[in-house]
Amino acid sequence: MSKWIKTILLVLVVGFALFYLFTRPEAAASAVKSFFGAFDAIGRFFVALSR
Repeated sequence: MSKWIKTILLVLVVGFALFYLFTRPEAAASAVKSFFGAFDAIGRFFVALSR
C-alpha cells in the first residue's frame, strides 16, 4: 500500500511540474535559476569562510 501511495504522489508531482513548465515557462525558468542560485550563494559563503 505504501509503494502505491508513493507512486501516486510521484506522478502528481511530476504532472504538476510539467503543467507548470508548459503553462508558465518564464516563471519555471526563474524558479530553476533561483534554486541553483542558492547553491552558488552557499559556495560563496564557504569560500569566504576559508579566506
